[in-house]
Amino acid sequence: MEKNDERLGSAPLGRLMVSMALPAVAAQVINVLYNIVDRIYIGHIAGYGELALTGVGVTAPILMVISAFSAFAGMGGAPQASIQLGKKNYEGAEEILGSSVAMLLLFSAVLTVVFQAFKSPILYAFGASDNTIVYAREYITIYLAGTVFVQFALGLNTYISGQGNAKTAMLSVLLGAVTNIILDPILIFGFHMGVRGAALATIISQALSAVWVLWFLTSSKSVIRIRRKFIRLDKKTVLGIGALGISPFIMQSTESLVMITLNTGLQKYGGDLYVGTMSIMASVMQLITIPVQGVAQGVQPIMSYNYGAGNLERVKDTFLRMVLVCLAGTAVFAGIAVMRPEFYARLFSSNEELTMLTCRYMPVYFLGITIFGIQMGCQTTFLALGQAKVSLVIALLRKIVLLVPLAILFPKFMGVDGVYRAEPVADFTSVAVTMILFFFTAKKILSGKKSE
Repeated sequence: MEKNDERLGSAPLGRLMVSMALPAVAAQVINVLYNIVDRIYIGHIAGYGELALTGVGVTAPILMVISAFSAFAGMGGAPQASIQLGKKNYEGAEEILGSSVAMLLLFSAVLTVVFQAFKSPILYAFGASDNTIVYAREYITIYLAGTVFVQFALGLNTYISGQGNAKTAMLSVLLGAVTNIILDPILIFGFHMGVRGAALATIISQALSAVWVLWFLTSSKSVIRIRRKFIRLDKKTVLGIGALGISPFIMQSTESLVMITLNTGLQKYGGDLYVGTMSIMASVMQLITIPVQGVAQGVQPIMSYNYGAGNLERVKDTFLRMVLVCLAGTAVFAGIAVMRPEFYARLFSSNEELTMLTCRYMPVYFLGITIFGIQMGCQTTFLALGQAKVSLVIALLRKIVLLVPLAILFPKFMGVDGVYRAEPVADFTSVAVTMILFFFTAKKILSGKKSE
């Protein structure tokens, strides 16, 4: 029987991409349901749902930073492990996995202590008001207690999909998400815990996912396993993980910076309800982009494996198919946000004023996301090929170079409208620059590999 890692280089590409992408998409969609379901229930709490939704939305930058560190270790290491599998270097892949485990343990300890100690001033700085801070504090206090579960569930699951076990990776996420969906209404409404119930449901669910992932990666079912001798911060391995992990880390941590900039701008020029619209739109953004990221993440091991094996035509074919699917995904689902914003807005709130305000600004905010699948495909390809520097440039471009400065500048001339208009300008510009950069660098990268 053909090993899972070997079929990455020999199975029919179309069927292989479907078998890898569909479970990854399902896993990503299921994973995003953690925050989405929380916010849907919270937004419909009678009497204070809109304030609770805004308060939980203010915690998003902290959640993004925690996820960013898990991506640093997981997405920084898993592509390299896949490349080592392509070279049949199984021990090398396990060394990378072990160092990732050590990094995740360190990150969990530091993040928990820092954010618990300074949560109140941080939340105020992130856009909370006296009306919403109580809900933000309730949610984040409980969430931070389970940081280690979040780190393991997110950071190590990439090592399961990276060896061709996409369905198993999906099941680890499914286990937690289904648990979260069941527990949310029970704890929020049944036990009258409100926002605290939503946070507790999330942490219990992430703990179950983490246990599943650890069980698989220490069992005989895994091509590579977590071994005690490799759980260490080996300098060379950590630097290698960091070289690739810095790009997804920046992509996610700068999303935190973006949310801080947008929330503080909306609070300054609008108020709590405007911050509430961003909580809804950030959730919709996840609903649109996360499935597309799932497609890219699902096929990334195919490109990494074949790049390591020197099968460049298979790499090119995989890239072209992936980009087309990513573009179609963002075009369709962002198109709904542009043309029928009420479809999304009413999912998250029964407050008429908040819903109407969201419907007013959503078409503008999501206009550029319709073509964003192109950048997501190129970004993933650079990661798959081990091109950390180029991937880093793309990661920095849209958010740090474009979106954050524009979100600060535009409101000075356009008022609160400028906060929303910064997004499409940044999106269209970054996609154009990414396409040009990819056209001139991809050929050089693949030609260099061919000459080896």
